[in-house]
Order: sequence, then structure tokens, then C-alpha cells
Amino acid sequence: MSALLEIKGLTKQFGGLLAVNDFDAFVNQGEIVGLIGPNGAGKSTLFNLITGVYPSTRGQVIFDGKDITHRKPHQVAALGIGRTFQLNPLFADFTVLQNVSASFHLHPRSSLLDIYFNTPKYRRNETYIKEQSLEVLRTVGLEKVKDELAKNLPHGYQKMLGVARALATRPKLLLLDEPLGGMNPSEIEFSLSAIKKMREGGMTILIVEHNMQILTICDRVVVISFGQKICEGLPKEVRENKDVISAYFGGEHAA
Repeated sequence: MSALLEIKGLTKQFGGLLAVNDFDAFVNQGEIVGLIGPNGAGKSTLFNLITGVYPSTRGQVIFDGKDITHRKPHQVAALGIGRTFQLNPLFADFTVLQNVSASFHLHPRSSLLDIYFNTPKYRRNETYIKEQSLEVLRTVGLEKVKDELAKNLPHGYQKMLGVARALATRPKLLLLDEPLGGMNPSEIEFSLSAIKKMREGGMTILIVEHNMQILTICDRVVVISFGQKICEGLPKEVRENKDVISAYFGGEHAA
């Protein structure tokens, strides 16, 4: 199994704050890897370093054999890394289907002239985009609400619509930032099922979460606390690790 993503000694300093410190990790092709830790541990900062939102202080990010450490976010996306955000940037007054179709247009197959003159090529492309958008919605379990406005969806469905939009960019690696955040138990069950289905379809996924329920679908787990990796292993090993228990609940619980 080959590593699709490698993080080597990644460090980010904001003034006197060391947000991520000498961090190493990898994600193999076809894996679901969980990156967990308490709030403020540096998880989302790490995502922003991988995707080029923040420049790193030092270290490397290697994706699909290429050093992408100093690439801009749009360049990282074009190379095949899709991501979601804790706060979903949806088109509120678009339907679910229109939201996903809009993301497919990041890879245009028609020229401006095709669009202007409504050529057969443009019409074929629009049909293709609609078919592919519906397939993405089936993957994440949203096909039944495809004609609903995004702003009218329950919170959990809005989260999964954000995932669907990321999938529409055709990533090789999908980064999910707090996909279970703010969900009720039924929404969590729905979302975990959708993520498992994505992996069954061949998607490689790195998930940032503080909700330990994410461990139920992960192949491996990396734990971060105060910007440093404190544990890595199988979900069962991580659950029982004293450093992890201490990071989440305090030293007296680990004891």
C-alpha cells in the first residue's frame, strides 16, 4: 500500500504561538485516517497547511509523489485534494442539485462560445454534469432531497451537501473538517454511513474530528494535542491510550 499523502516535520508558528510542531503523518491510498484531538489542538491548522491556506514555518507536504508545501489553495485543489469546512460555504438559495453541479464547473468542458450559442457540445456537457451530480448525491444519501433549497436542509444534511460539493471536484484525497460537528445522533449515524460508502467507492479520506465516534469508521487514527502528535495506531489502541484519555478528559482519568 502506497502513501498518497505524507506530512514530514510540518510546523506552523503564529508569532509566539506554536500551533503545529514537527508533525509527521501519512495517509495510504484507500484508507480512512482519523486526525483527532480536543478543541484547539491544531487539527484545522494542519488542514490549512496541507491545502495551502497557511504557509508552513517549516516541514514538507508530499501529495501523490509531489512536494506541494508551497502551493496555493487553487493549485492544491487542481492536483486532487478536496476539502470541506466546519462552516459550510453553500449556495443557500440554490437547490441541492444545483450546489453540486456548480462544483463540477470547476472543471469546464465547454468554452464561452459553446455556452453563448448553446451548442450541442454544451448541452451534452450539461447532461453529463447533471448525471454525475446525481451520482454524487446518491453516494452521500441526498438524492431524495435534490430539489430542496440548501438553506432548508437540516444541519446534518447541509454538512453532507458540503461533502458532496467537495466530491464533485473529483479529488484523489478528501479532507473532512469536523464532519460530525453539531449533529444529533441520527444525523451522526447518517453521516458515518455516507462516509463509509465513499470509502467503499475507492475514496481516500483524512478526517479531522474531536468526536470520538469517528473511530468506528477509521482504519488508523492519529491524535494531536497542543500541536504535537501524541499517539498513532488502530482505533482500539487509541481508545485505550493513557495520553489520549488525558488529553480529552484530564490526567486523573488516565490514572
